Amino acid sequence: MKQLLILSGKGGTGKTTVAGAFIKLAQAKAYADCDVDAPNLHLIMHLSSEPKRTDYYGLPKAEINPVLCIRCDNCRQNCRFDAIKLNEDYHVDTFSCEGCGVCEIVCPAGAVTLKPTVAGELMLYTDEDQVFSTAQLRMGSGTSGMLVTEVKKQLKAAAGEAELAIIDGSPGIGCPVIASLSGVDLVLIVAEPSVSGISDMERVIKTAETFHIKIAVCINKFDTNLANTKMIEKFCQEKGLAFTGKIPFDPAAVKAINNAQTIVDIDCASGRATREVFEKTMNFLHS
Repeated sequence: MKQLLILSGKGGTGKTTVAGAFIKLAQAKAYADCDVDAPNLHLIMHLSSEPKRTDYYGLPKAEINPVLCIRCDNCRQNCRFDAIKLNEDYHVDTFSCEGCGVCEIVCPAGAVTLKPTVAGELMLYTDEDQVFSTAQLRMGSGTSGMLVTEVKKQLKAAAGEAELAIIDGSPGIGCPVIASLSGVDLVLIVAEPSVSGISDMERVIKTAETFHIKIAVCINKFDTNLANTKMIEKFCQEKGLAFTGKIPFDPAAVKAINNAQTIVDIDCASGRATREVFEKTMNFLHS
């Protein structure tokens, strides 16, 4: 199964918009949303089935038994994350706790234990002809990279003999992006012709190059700054990166997304340009 990952160096470039269009154009049987902090690909996919939901357990968190606690204060004094609080009893702030286990070690009464904690929720949609894997990270959880790995494992296990999987990644270059890069055949980077967009594009390209993965670049909203668009095209040429096309800024795209449609569900300038980007990207993927 070929895996196409769509990334962007920053939020708001139109990564999910492009991913949704690609899924429709490819008639993809398997796809995933690995932006587990804020997944929204499902909003334009019109899934007919309810998902299978599974709790995801990340790092354990400390828990203090007030019956066993002798109030020695060792746990609070040795917690480097300031996660242990004292009101009437000692208790753990789960948002601050990193599950390091120091409090459990220093407690002479055995009142502290590390307990598995739900850090997110995996969701798997399975219709007759398609599989969609995604997840939602719980607020304050720091295990986004591990959850992305589980999303991809879930997709691969359920995809069967699907020839292509399209993955909507996270913006930036953090743990979710690094986890999503593992095992993919091509990364398509959706760039934005702004100063910050160019800088973040260069960072995510450098990250992808570390994994020795084929890289392609397209530009969304290219006509909002033609000078910066030329800079991105020149950068790709100098770096020997595949450039698969330009998508214009299009008010019709906003209307389509607000109506829970992809930009290839309607006849619009951005949709037509995306079809060309899709064809070039697929040719490069299979070359």
